Amino acid sequence: MLTCHDIAKYFLALVDEEAGDSISNLKLQKLVYYAQGYHLAKYDRPLFYESIEAWAHGPVVPELYRSFKEHGAQPIPMQYPDLTRFTEQEKELLNDVWEMFGQFSATKLRNMTHQELPWKETSQGEIIDRDDMKQYFKAQIGKA
Repeated sequence: MLTCHDIAKYFLALVDEEAGDSISNLKLQKLVYYAQGYHLAKYDRPLFYESIEAWAHGPVVPELYRSFKEHGAQPIPMQYPDLTRFTEQEKELLNDVWEMFGQFSATKLRNMTHQELPWKETSQGEIIDRDDMKQYFKAQIGKA
């Protein structure tokens, strides 16, 4: 199974720095959250095993946050994943998540997650239930 770090590196590799794109820790957290949510909804299994918690600024993978907290709100440097670890299905899903959400700022993504039930219905500092995420994102897919 992939790790949250694999997913983070995948998204960081998609950044077009020449076009002025960047990803902060806050934005990365939201992209990883959306990837997990849509994967749960589509395939009924997690994309990565680490837990996602409800924090003040939205869903966060604590392990991933700690890895990049030194960057603060600044852009995280580009990183490259080992693409052999990803299935074509996983790459397609991550590319879809990037296409849907990569265009938004960290603040916009934070605000979006604050309107969504998995974060809203979880107490601060608690783990967001994967079944709640799966049901919420299944409903989102149904609206598309």
